[in-house]
Amino acid sequence: MQATSALPQQRKKGGIGKMARREEFAFWLFIMPWFIGFIFLFGGPILASFAISLTEFSPLAVANTKFVGLANYGQLVSDPLFYKAVLNTVYFVGVSVPLGVILAFLMAIALNQKLAGQTWFRTIFYLPSVVSGIAVALLWGWLLNSDFGLFNFLLSKVGIVGPKWLFSTTWAMPSIIMMSLWGVGGNMVVFLAGLQGIPEHLYEAAELDGAGEWSKFWNVTVPMISPVIFFNMIVTIIGAFQIFDQVYIMTNGKGGPANATLVYVLYLYRTGFEYFRMGYASALALILFLIILGITALQFTMARRWVYYETGENS
Repeated sequence: MQATSALPQQRKKGGIGKMARREEFAFWLFIMPWFIGFIFLFGGPILASFAISLTEFSPLAVANTKFVGLANYGQLVSDPLFYKAVLNTVYFVGVSVPLGVILAFLMAIALNQKLAGQTWFRTIFYLPSVVSGIAVALLWGWLLNSDFGLFNFLLSKVGIVGPKWLFSTTWAMPSIIMMSLWGVGGNMVVFLAGLQGIPEHLYEAAELDGAGEWSKFWNVTVPMISPVIFFNMIVTIIGAFQIFDQVYIMTNGKGGPANATLVYVLYLYRTGFEYFRMGYASALALILFLIILGITALQFTMARRWVYYETGENS
């Protein structure tokens, strides 16, 4: 009887094992295209870039390529344009990211209210984020033109002489930052989805405890939306460090005036594809990778103190 009763359990265990192996096979089958793409499209180029960074390589003189070790990385220490590009990029990231995240959050809160024409407003605010970066750069280049641009035209109507914008060392980077706020609609949609996922009973419980609007916002909305804030900050910071096409178009690929808008990726591009110093450009790329990786790791570490999940566990 014992052997007979154990037989169904063995079959059950065998069935579970077979099902688990089948699910594991399906997992690897479905992930394999991504895994192969990552190796050949990302992993391979990263390793190749590191290898090239150890050489003095130019596509115009491949036969003259020679191994230089860490000389390209050592040259960064004495390169003033490297420091200028880093400072410009940090300036852009440090201003555009907080402004963009806060603006997207406020827009999402406003569009989460039950108002007439709500759907139309959501569409209008989101559409700019799907427009091509080059088209946006050309549009803003016209808006910020110091002679016939729309901004200076409107300022002249109220008696204000507009600045030179992209032709001024003072206003060039603020102009790029202002242009970057054009695309906050993507983050706004993510915030909006997070706001709509907050359980209504939490607000009702807060009201029963005598909480006002500000108290409900600070003690209910912000903690519940903190994972979304964290996600948008991660994505926005990574994207901001890699800004290139808008600056390239709006400054004719020079990062002017006087290198005031020479951001990191633009300097990397000019080093590799204008001066054909591929070894040094690869070193710049690896340093940028490490900078972004370090900042992202720091954000994940700090998130444990302020990001709240419904499970009660921090990140």
